[in-house]
Amino acid sequence: MKTNGRLPFRFWLWTTTKGIPMRLTVDGQSFDIDADPQMPLLWALRDLIGKTGPKFGCGIAACGACTVHVDGQPVRSCSLPVGEVSGAITTIEGIASAGKLHPVQQAWLEEQVAQCGYCQAGQIMSAVALLDEVADPSDDDIDNAMGGNLCRCGTYPKIRAAIKKAAALKTAGL
Repeated sequence: MKTNGRLPFRFWLWTTTKGIPMRLTVDGQSFDIDADPQMPLLWALRDLIGKTGPKFGCGIAACGACTVHVDGQPVRSCSLPVGEVSGAITTIEGIASAGKLHPVQQAWLEEQVAQCGYCQAGQIMSAVALLDEVADPSDDDIDNAMGGNLCRCGTYPKIRAAIKKAAALKTAGL
């Protein structure tokens, strides 16, 4: 990856130490990478594999923009060392299937949730994990599951409505 002929600082930082070979399964595909085991999973996904859906927001696992799933569980990829990942990784790019949007993605569009859109990948990934655990979430369930995802634009009422709509779509098999 190059930007104006120079490597991004974060990429340079993690490539100045000798990497070790690793195999990651991301969105159903295997990727062989050489990375410092302490490199955050986020940078391995974005810079080494090319998955740009997860976003960098804070770097301390406080905002949720970098949320991905590891074996179905939501994790903050900005603070998880790639060397500690032992399961299948799913990013926002991997939740649709057979050309059909995931019910959460469909509900997000129908409810017009996104404004600036920066937090949306993390919000959607947390919502998918919630609906995998709770078919018909209450407002408290939604608050608990989504509490670690921040939205600068304040679309929280639309996020709640989209999660409820996605639950109905999922129940209906759509």
